[in-house]
Amino acid sequence: MDGSAVSYERNLECLVRAIQELSLARDLDRIAEIVRSAARELVGADGATFVLRDGDRCFYKDEDAISPLWKGLRFPMETCISGWAMINREPAVIEDIYQDPRIPHDAYRPTFVKSLVMVPIRSMAPVGAIGTYWATPRLANVREVGLLQALADSTSVAMENVQLYNELEQRVIARTQDLVAANRLLYDEACERERVEQDIQRFSMTDELTGLHNRLGFLHRAAGELDAARQRDVPCLLLHLLVGSNDSGPGESLPLTAARMLRAQFRRDDLLARLGGGEFLVLTSGYGDPNAVLQRLRAGLGAFNRATEQSLTLRIGHAESTRGQDLEQLLFDADNALHRSGPDWSGV
Repeated sequence: MDGSAVSYERNLECLVRAIQELSLARDLDRIAEIVRSAARELVGADGATFVLRDGDRCFYKDEDAISPLWKGLRFPMETCISGWAMINREPAVIEDIYQDPRIPHDAYRPTFVKSLVMVPIRSMAPVGAIGTYWATPRLANVREVGLLQALADSTSVAMENVQLYNELEQRVIARTQDLVAANRLLYDEACERERVEQDIQRFSMTDELTGLHNRLGFLHRAAGELDAARQRDVPCLLLHLLVGSNDSGPGESLPLTAARMLRAQFRRDDLLARLGGGEFLVLTSGYGDPNAVLQRLRAGLGAFNRATEQSLTLRIGHAESTRGQDLEQLLFDADNALHRSGPDWSGV
């Protein structure tokens, strides 16, 4: 395994460890402590900040850096790069802060920062942001931004977990005061807590809309599937799919319809994930000829469209692990193949 693969595996281990620690966090201070350290370690940054949205301001709650940044300070959303990431609901990747008009240069001059990445915590109605900073010019790559965004997504779940636990604690206190002798009720509360914990663990790996794996769930499962297939000397096929629609009318949302179509085309043991919008990943082994798989998928799409009167379109990029490629390389090759592929296909 080459150095980049070792580094990637180490980063994944760091991410999984951080997610496990976040699942056990019971207050915001503990979440901030986990996130600031994990974010810095994930991308080898010289500093990291944990930012919360406080009305129309950005509150820099915590940091881990080689020298002080802005811990404890608040800035207007419109003048802060963390505010920009929250307002636009997308990462900000900046190689040179002094060449970017979004950066308030006066606020950065006393600091060591030359380059940064800022990712929002939750894409829908962001509640905060995670920032990483470098003391020398550096352009973060797509993989590093993806790792940070996965950490941010898990941070959102952990923050909701804390809120749920606080609410549950208040409920337990109130009921205990009124029903001291209600042992059965206390038992039910404990069961409810356990159920919430299990749900949160599961949701951190699952796409909420479709029920498929999300990016984090896919990365967590796919590495193990690839290793198992390699031990059996069986190749794996990775499909990067972009599903669209020619129909803008009312009805079931595109991601749900696309997920329903894909479930019908693949086996229960195949690994399916939704990255967002109509973008999906599929990992399968024991598939035979990859061209036959693509033909069956296109034929299945056409049959699905005719049977359901849908107008889904499909673009496919694929890569095989025939040369012993690791997961990172397979993802890269499939993504390149997707961008090189021809026009969307609908089977009509």
